[in-house]
Amino acid sequence: MSTAAQVLAVAIAAMLVMVWVMESFLYRRPLLHPLFLTKPGDFDAIRLWTINVGFYNLTTALALVAGVVLLNNGHPSAGEALIVFTAAQHTFLAVVLVVSERRLWLNSLLEGIPAVTLLILTRIN
Repeated sequence: MSTAAQVLAVAIAAMLVMVWVMESFLYRRPLLHPLFLTKPGDFDAIRLWTINVGFYNLTTALALVAGVVLLNNGHPSAGEALIVFTAAQHTFLAVVLVVSERRLWLNSLLEGIPAVTLLILTRIN
């Protein structure tokens, strides 16, 4: 797998860690209300959702990093499988996001474009 693909995988992982922090710990901050389409009155109802989705993003980030580590430590097939699966998963989830809530189109692009780019880069030798 190319160096560019590996760098992008790590960059996406870093982005997902930031999303984890926002979703799991900072979702009550007014600055993030437009990003998540939330209102202060919703916080108790969405707490479980935001924490779970946040930690889901953390584990996805860890899978990308593990994939890069495996690639570079004698397990290229396993590493590539983790990276390709995660990129495909986020490509799919970006489509689901925009279909389920059109107002989150920018979030969908921010999730989908890096994931599609990573999928393309994994196919380029």
